[in-house]
Amino acid sequence: MLFDTHAHLNDEAFRNDREALIASLPQNNVTMVMNPGCNLEDSKNGIALAEKYDFVYCAVGSHPDSADEVNEKVIEEYRTLCTHRKVKAIGEIGLDYHYEDIPRQLQKKAFMMQMELAKETRLPVIVHERDAHEDGLCIVKSFPTVTGVFHCFSGSAELARQLVDLGWYIGFTGVLTFKNARRAIEAAAAIPLDRIVLETDCPYMAPEPYRGRRNDPTYLYRMAEKLAEIRGISPEEAAAVTAENGKRLYGIL
Repeated sequence: MLFDTHAHLNDEAFRNDREALIASLPQNNVTMVMNPGCNLEDSKNGIALAEKYDFVYCAVGSHPDSADEVNEKVIEEYRTLCTHRKVKAIGEIGLDYHYEDIPRQLQKKAFMMQMELAKETRLPVIVHERDAHEDGLCIVKSFPTVTGVFHCFSGSAELARQLVDLGWYIGFTGVLTFKNARRAIEAAAAIPLDRIVLETDCPYMAPEPYRGRRNDPTYLYRMAEKLAEIRGISPEEAAAVTAENGKRLYGIL
């Protein structure tokens, strides 16, 4: 059984077949899905979707690309949304310095405000960190009681080990299957198996041999197969262990 710990099911890419796709997931061995928010509206839509399906959970938060929406009013709305039974995390939040459409200082402020909310609510966080390793690590270290997952991990094996030592989980996407995925493979080999979760980040990051297509949770098995190859275990064990890790991460009994 597989747990897709990061899937954007509200994305427009699923507009025409969203309900049919989600309904098909259990028969494709995907028994749980975490659907994180990227902004306030997306977070509310995520809750509405999670209410329809027992096996779909959600997180609320503003992605760094939406950092300019984060203020005290928005934080108060997130605080209220966090009381919903299907909300299991704050996210996705973090830093993205790749394009820098949003100024770095604004991103860091939004990140810290949402980390403070996670501290208050005692929820884990889903961190998006791209080309911002130093600042990302600095901020999470300033909130020692807050942990969660660095999703779509793109850092070094050493950074992965540092995060695990701080109590964090590491999320791997279809990148793990790419021919040029040396860093991701090294990180997946370097950390304890009980700190690894698998994700699609769909509709993005489709794994090989589906690269270039719209990604969806039915492709998650490819990440389990690749992780099994890296760790010298069976795909079934990789799926089972990472699913249990995801449940533990999000407090799902």
